[in-house]
Amino acid sequence: MSSSKQRILILSTSAGSGHVRSGEALQKEFSLRPEVETVYHYDALDFTNKLFSDFYSKLYTKLVSSAPDFLGWWYKKSDEPWKTDRARLIFDRINTQPLVKFIREFRPHHCVCTHFMPAGILSYLGRNDDFPGKLSIVVTDFEFHAMWLSRRFDRYFVANEEVKAQMTALGLPSPKITVSGIPIDPVFQVAKPKDVFRRQMGLANDRTTLLFCGSGITVEDSEAIVRQISALEYPVQTVIVCGKNVELYQRLRQKLRFLKSAVHFHLLGYTDKMDEYMAVSDLYIGKPGGLTSAEALARGLPLMIVSPIPGQEERNSDYLLENGVAVRCNNLGVFSFKLKKLLMESGTLNLMKDKCVEISYPLSASTVATNLLTSSSRESRHGTR
Repeated sequence: MSSSKQRILILSTSAGSGHVRSGEALQKEFSLRPEVETVYHYDALDFTNKLFSDFYSKLYTKLVSSAPDFLGWWYKKSDEPWKTDRARLIFDRINTQPLVKFIREFRPHHCVCTHFMPAGILSYLGRNDDFPGKLSIVVTDFEFHAMWLSRRFDRYFVANEEVKAQMTALGLPSPKITVSGIPIDPVFQVAKPKDVFRRQMGLANDRTTLLFCGSGITVEDSEAIVRQISALEYPVQTVIVCGKNVELYQRLRQKLRFLKSAVHFHLLGYTDKMDEYMAVSDLYIGKPGGLTSAEALARGLPLMIVSPIPGQEERNSDYLLENGVAVRCNNLGVFSFKLKKLLMESGTLNLMKDKCVEISYPLSASTVATNLLTSSSRESRHGTR
């Protein structure tokens, strides 16, 4: 192989936002590297038909909201290592031919997958020598699920040492597994002093700041959480992020207009400045998605977990609780009790913040890029592909 610059292809899947956000973070990191000629990031579902795309994205979203218990059952049922669902793989291959065509034409040196679906397609191509590049798989949760298993791969990047131990116990070679953390946007590497950014945002510096993310939580539950926060007799201010949930934003705006409370509320819709809001906050309240949790950890921000999706978010919760960086509220009836107890125990909250930093990987995206580009450079010097 010549010493030419590298072509990088990053493939995610919009079954939940985390896989895509991780792909975007990697694209941003690779684009900063002089060794890279071209880096593309695509949602693999953009290369498929509507039926297939809806099966992966809309069906998942619908199950999250209407049948979470079934989703949890399926998640556990399908977690059988090396028992590949052959029908699903055939279904995937049939419906992703435009993606295969693009990959063959682009001929990437490295293909990095942040979802198991495109990883499965590339693994199959590799077994048949139809994909000459290197396949890396990025696991975007804090525990490993059998769906991520691949027989043909060049490298895995995982969230923590426990995931690596789990994978090596399944027979995967340890040298090919790198503990990188879940790739998050490089902006989380940049220090942002609380006092400075609070002033810029119109927030007080003498109040504990809560960050409540209602995205993915029902409107009714979000209203209940806001109602209980408003009843706190404690000097707090709360930033509420509704994301793209227009109904939630409108309902809360109406409710906050007539709410009499000592708590100061700052209501937002969608924002692309979550890193800044995490930087100025003292506690995150919301769901424990892999990407969101990794971002919070990078900002030293403890979590109060509500409404985790059965399956991967339940397992993410277990990891965060075991490491002392989160508390969980299973019953919203005691939400204010648990929140007030945590806020009153400032020593506990500060200890949780320290533990967040200990287990965080703010350089996760950089670790992936450096690892892959360094290995390519080393192979180039030895005259191999």
